[in-house]
Amino acid sequence: MKRTVVLALLVSAAVAGSVLAWYSARQQREYRRLIALGDASLAREETSVAVEAFSGAAALQPESMLAYLKRGDTYRRRGELSAALRDLRQASALDPISTRALELLGDVNSAMGRYERATEDYRRFIAVDDRSPRVLYKLALAHYRNGQPAAAIEPLRQAVTLDEGFSEAHHLLGACLRSRNQPNEALRSLRTAVELNPAFAAARADLADLCRETGRNREAIEQLEALAAIEPGRAERLVSVGLAYARLGRTDAAITTLGRAAERYPDEPAVYGAIARVWLQAAEQRVDRVALGKALEALQPASTDANVSGDTRALYGRALFLAGDTDRAFHALQEAAAALPVAPDTLVWLAAAADRRGDANTARRAIADYRALVDDVAADDLARRLTESIRLQRRLRLSGAGLSPGRARRATRLPGS
Repeated sequence: MKRTVVLALLVSAAVAGSVLAWYSARQQREYRRLIALGDASLAREETSVAVEAFSGAAALQPESMLAYLKRGDTYRRRGELSAALRDLRQASALDPISTRALELLGDVNSAMGRYERATEDYRRFIAVDDRSPRVLYKLALAHYRNGQPAAAIEPLRQAVTLDEGFSEAHHLLGACLRSRNQPNEALRSLRTAVELNPAFAAARADLADLCRETGRNREAIEQLEALAAIEPGRAERLVSVGLAYARLGRTDAAITTLGRAAERYPDEPAVYGAIARVWLQAAEQRVDRVALGKALEALQPASTDANVSGDTRALYGRALFLAGDTDRAFHALQEAAAALPVAPDTLVWLAAAADRRGDANTARRAIADYRALVDDVAADDLARRLTESIRLQRRLRLSGAGLSPGRARRATRLPGS
């Protein structure tokens, strides 16, 4: 009797074990099938199907990190960052040394603007694996975006040591060094980024700015010319080249470049604003009524376009004032001063125009607004600027006294017209 009971128990245990083993194997097969289905769906960008498949896998094996990792990454791709954060935290809790989970956590926190959290995640990754240039760069970028460029320098140096061809890391290192007032080192890094990737527009733009700041004007123009060639669809690239020539006093080269821009982008207001700025600068420096006329012609659209920028409208008002059209100048400058943010110079010209019209109240308000924007402005300096603007108006009016209408019309034609 006892032997029969024992035998029955043994048989029952064997059957139960077989059932459990079969069930476990079935669950494992189903888990693998769901993971594979999720991966395949993700490859086809069917993210909803992928989320459902990974959710099923997580329900079958809640202790498995992989399903949470993959679902979290899918949510990240869908832009559902809170859901992604929840799953990736769970994946990291299940496997604290999973570098993929830590990297994705950093990516999600960075995308949410939580840069301090992102740096913690990337540092945990580096504690496990300090040979990843990609994650060292991500750590540095999170520091930089968090307003800590100094903290970004060392991981970037490690990244470019591990991967000398990492152009993005050289670029960011240059930006960080520039912010730390180390221009020579910054120049080396930015030049390296451009040499590694000649089509790297952002690095070229930063290099051009730094060259201009450090007086390397020839190199700055070379970089701006290269940018215009790399991005031929962007009018502002050629505009930057033209204005760079103008800053060097090379008016002819500036106007030639901007004339090319006008031919290539005939409907781009910024081009005509730049042309006007160059001619106006020439008019003021040389007391040249002809150059002033050309500036006014380029700015003519500003007189009818209600959507023109405040800067362009201010330029138009300034040109009108210098041409002696004080009333129209006053109204244009008033409109420009009402468009925020307002440039302090606009307020100086508005005060000058108001003074010429005898509008003392507006002149006083403009001066008060100017002083509110500019720290430590001396009353004598402000008075000098106002006097110079009015004196320049008079000199330009006198210089144009002998200009015949026919000559004036010919003089105001733009290049190529």
